[in-house]
Amino acid sequence: MQKIIILDFGSQTTQLIGRRIRELDTFCEILPYNKFPKDDPTVIGVILSGSPYSVHDPEAFKVDLSQFVGKVPVLGICYGAQYISHKNGGRVEQTGTREYGRVNLTTVDFDNPLFKGFNENSQVWMSHGDTITAIPDDCHVIASTTDVKFASYASIKNPLWAVQFHPEVYHSLQGKTLLKNFVVDICGSKQEWSPASYVETTVKQLREQVGKDRVILGLSGGVDSSVCATLLNKAIGKNLTCIFVDHGMLRKNEFSKVMEAYEGLGLNVVGVDASEKFFKDLEGVTDPEQKRKIIGRDFVEVFNAEAKKITDAKWLAQGTIYPDRIESLSITGMVIKSHHNVGGLPKDMHLQLCEPLKWLFKDEVRRVGYELGMPEHLIKRHPFPGPGLAVRILGDITREKVRILQEADDIYIENMHNYVCDDGEVLYDKVWQAGTILLSTIRSVGVMGDERTYEHPVALRAVTSTDAMSADWAHLPYDFMAKVSNEIINKVKGVNRVCYDISSKPPSTIEWE
Repeated sequence: MQKIIILDFGSQTTQLIGRRIRELDTFCEILPYNKFPKDDPTVIGVILSGSPYSVHDPEAFKVDLSQFVGKVPVLGICYGAQYISHKNGGRVEQTGTREYGRVNLTTVDFDNPLFKGFNENSQVWMSHGDTITAIPDDCHVIASTTDVKFASYASIKNPLWAVQFHPEVYHSLQGKTLLKNFVVDICGSKQEWSPASYVETTVKQLREQVGKDRVILGLSGGVDSSVCATLLNKAIGKNLTCIFVDHGMLRKNEFSKVMEAYEGLGLNVVGVDASEKFFKDLEGVTDPEQKRKIIGRDFVEVFNAEAKKITDAKWLAQGTIYPDRIESLSITGMVIKSHHNVGGLPKDMHLQLCEPLKWLFKDEVRRVGYELGMPEHLIKRHPFPGPGLAVRILGDITREKVRILQEADDIYIENMHNYVCDDGEVLYDKVWQAGTILLSTIRSVGVMGDERTYEHPVALRAVTSTDAMSADWAHLPYDFMAKVSNEIINKVKGVNRVCYDISSKPPSTIEWE
């Protein structure tokens, strides 16, 4: 299948470039700047991302442009544009002023294929400290702004284009047009990427990868692992064994409901109640990252013990998706959050790793689920963190705190399922992710009847998003919020106050821990 390679130089918006390419029904891979695949005939174009570095920084990421320039079409974005100029005789200077925000293109070469269909004075988004003050001799300017002469340039002798703005972000109003011009018209994408083609290709690849070997998959109850299991089941059938570990911090009645749903899919599932071990090992732990690491470690230990009973297993499958890997791994060395299913396997497990969904975003996983014929209630389920309610309880973890949170969260989510909006759509389906957070390190004064209470607040969280890389807080109806607040306070012993989180991502993350 044709693909675009996006070389990642550490930009926070690199994943958005990938999203925009996928929206053009074109497969793409986002790779570290120094991992360009040599001799791959399926590569039809290369995009160089932005970067937090200046091209003049000693630690700036560098790539050998000769690997692809002149061989396939190339598009440099922001740092990518500056790096291309810097390495080919142009000039990039530190102007002392950061150009950040919306600007308009004042001059555009409308005859250039990169700007086909552009409007006059089209708005774009700038975000850079350096600027290109001279371009290579074999290039010519094709777009400018009032302050940036070389907002875009192109090579005369090679299929190479560069832009100092970010076409991938929402604020570049014709950014999708520019990327379509590059991917479809210039690179010649046949736009063959679709859920159906993905399933067909992946099933074939899985059969080639694992052959007749037995595969073990750790299920979580979420859409990612469920789609992964269904995909593997389609590829290898009875050679797949699924293990569902209950760490005691799932949602209310989650274990029994999920086991029933998986049996309905015809999956071979082994359920393991390991809650005693998890609660014991988490006792007194309050640091969020430590919680995640303990749960990740314990999950592997429990899973490993169960997996060893399947003596002929050779592969471990995981439902890891791209946003998991972005938050856990960074070429700049910054980890936002550790994900318990990212980072490889312990040596004593002696299994090879299989990750069929590792390049997919959440909405793409759902589209694949529909293509596989999975029931809607599984596909539409909101994302749920692997460590479960442990990262929705501020402070240490106890069974009583989990019980309180399970009850409050069940009321919140059940009401969301039952609330029909004015447009006829169920509120739950309008929200990307919703959950309840127990602020167990805080107590607030309240009054119930004639008695003073001193109990915990809970915070409700609901966000809208398309891929979890960015998210906005959901504007829930007031009557819905009033009903949920009243019901939680009246029915859940231990809670006397309900708050609503109106933070967006960034700067906040979706989960509190």
